[in-house]
Formats: sequence, C-alpha cells, structure tokens
Amino acid sequence: MTASVDVTVVGAGAAGVGVGVALSMLDLDFRILEREKVGASFREWPDEMRFISPSFPSNSFGLTDLNAITPDTSPAFTLDREHPSGDEYADYLEAVVEHYELPVETGIEVERIQPLADETAATDSVPTSGETAADSESPIAVDGGVEAADDEGFLLETSDGPLATDHVVWAAGHFGTPRTDVIEGAEHCVHTSQVDSWRAHADANGDDEFLVVGGYESGIDAAVGLHNAGASVRVLDRGWPWAERNPDPSEVLAPYTVGRLDEIADSDRLSLDGGTSVDRVRRTGDGKYTVDVSPTQTDDQPPGAEPVETSERYTVSTRPLLATGFEATLGPAEPLFSVEDGTIDLTDRDESTTTPSLFLSGPDVIHDGVMFCFIYKFRARFPVIAEEIGQRLGVETERLETYREQNMFLDDLSCCEPDMCDC
Repeated sequence: MTASVDVTVVGAGAAGVGVGVALSMLDLDFRILEREKVGASFREWPDEMRFISPSFPSNSFGLTDLNAITPDTSPAFTLDREHPSGDEYADYLEAVVEHYELPVETGIEVERIQPLADETAATDSVPTSGETAADSESPIAVDGGVEAADDEGFLLETSDGPLATDHVVWAAGHFGTPRTDVIEGAEHCVHTSQVDSWRAHADANGDDEFLVVGGYESGIDAAVGLHNAGASVRVLDRGWPWAERNPDPSEVLAPYTVGRLDEIADSDRLSLDGGTSVDRVRRTGDGKYTVDVSPTQTDDQPPGAEPVETSERYTVSTRPLLATGFEATLGPAEPLFSVEDGTIDLTDRDESTTTPSLFLSGPDVIHDGVMFCFIYKFRARFPVIAEEIGQRLGVETERLETYREQNMFLDDLSCCEPDMCDC
C-alpha cells in the first residue's frame, strides 16, 4: 500500500533541514528525503574552504547567527567557529536534526514527481469491457492520502517505493550540478567543486602555474588555497569582481574573501586578469593545456582596473580550474518549474508558477532580481512556506511567529532592495 504524508521535503541540507524545523512546529505529517546523508554537499567542500558569512551567538539579542537555520540555534555556539568548514557545518545540521527529532530518511532517491492531476487525467477513462469503475485501480487512491477524485498533490516514485504527498518542498540546493558547459573545451578542465583539498591538489600537480576561470567566491578561494600551498595562480574573469564593491554580497566578493585576497595581493605568485574572456581550452600533444583568451568588450571597468589589450594564449601543465558556479539541482522537479533566463519563476510564497503545491527552498530563490543565495537570506523564507502549507491544510500556524520575533520571517518582499546602504 502506498504511504501518504502531508508534506515531503526533498534534500537534507541547510534548506531542507531548515524548512523541516519550521514544518515541525505545525500539526503536520511530513518527511525529509535525502539521497545521501545530512549535509552531504557541505562535506564535499575543499578542506580549506570556510563560510564567508561569520557566525556569532547573538540569538538572545534578536540578532540570529547569520549561518543559523533556526531562530534558537547557533553554529558559532555549537562549533566554536566564526567561519565553519563544510564538515563542521554538516555536523551542525546533524545536531539540528537530532535536537528537533526531524523525520529525515537518508539513502532515498526521488526518481519521479507526478502531479496527481496528471495521473487523474491519464487514468480517468471509460472502464474496459467487463470492468466497472469500482473495479478500476487508481494509483492515487491511497490510505490516508488524497482521495481519487482530488486533483491536487503528488505521487513520488522513490528508490524506497511510492509516496503520496499533498505538498512537495524542493530543497536539493545546487552544489551537485556544477556549471561546466561555459567554454569550448571545458571537458579538459576541473570544476572547483571536484577538488577535495587545495593543498593536496597543488602537491599532486607540482609547482606549476594554475589557471582559474572565474574570479568570484569559489575562484578566489581556489586561488588563495593554491597560493598558500606554494603554487602560482592566474585568475581569469570577464569582469573585475575583486575590484567591484556593492552592499549586496550576492553580487560581489564578501569582506572575508577580500581580506584573504588582500593578504596575498602583492605576491609575485598571484595574477588577477580582469576583462578577459576565455574562448577555448585545448589539450596539446605533449599533455599540456592551452587557454586562449581575448579582451572582454565591456564598459563596466572599475576605476584603476587594467584591461587585457590583446588576445593571449596561456600554456600550463595542470588542468585549468572552472570556478563557474552552479545550476539549480531540480532533477525530476525540473519540468514542474518555469525557468526563464536561468531564473526559476516563483510566486511570492516561493511556489512554482506552473505546478501548485510545489515549493522551492534554498539558494536558487530569486525575487525581483534579488538573490536569496546566502543562508541568512533564504532561511527567512522557511516560515513563509510552512505557513502557506499549514493554512492550506487547516492547521494552526501561530508557533511560526517565533521566526518573526527573531527577524527570520520575510513575507514582505518590498523591503528587498539590493542597494539599501548609504555609506
């Protein structure tokens, strides 16, 4: 018999566990399904990578730790770290799961998400000869779940069997889908997410020069890590992210990263080449790699930046590193969201605009051009999703007000202006 729940959360990272805590405050039956283990993506970070947003245990003053996913926990207090590593933060997530006794089920892959409206349309036909309507077996008539006549909810096909659910919260993040198809010859490169340790990577490749394509957070993290391991590094970027400033750290390097970069800025083993478009990467006959670049045609050159004047060709013995970001990990949910120019269309309650009762939680949430890609941003949407689901299912939602008391309940998107800093 098919199991049935009110809500299914897919993913047990920061977004999945965080929205799970909010749902646990309501009288709902829900599950969190994770194909690996809690915080798995964080455990894939390079050993040297740290959180760029600082943690500080200030919750009791109404200023929640920036990396916390609940109003009353603090990674700084749990871990005694201001800038946790990926492994440390995964430990924090596991502690949250244990403390709130969240119904997390690991090792379960969601293979298909079928809206029941589609199933109803597909199976709502005249009975075959010798068969009555009562004899017809409907895949959505489940014990305790949605009635067969309803056209809401979903049937999930998982590696552990089918699961019927009224609502789905997709919280799979994006670390599992690195963006690699950005330049010709990208197959000759290594994405930064595939590196376990910058020091080990440098040791394994000797003291040759490394080329990093992309100069935002992951690119500079790679450059600093390789430099500190004794290697020479050249960073190539179409713009000059290390020279741009903006009050929204989603758009520019975080102060933590700028500080790390400043410490090695005068080193002769570091080159930052802005205004550089990487055109092609090729493998040479002697096993080396050539990278062809040309000047970027742009009018957005920061003051003092020196553009590349002519096309260049760099030859290195190590595979170039791609710090080119990530795509949303939508998996089987991809057909159920509308995506335009890389942005997932959502309602003001973070619901799919094409599939009712399907919500998105995590770093891929964007509203009015504002990216909710940091934990301290997208966590403020956890209670919004939980409240919407709770109200639809007719349960009390007052307990979610604790999020509002701790400034973690962002249901008025008019306040989200990226340039609200006067100095």
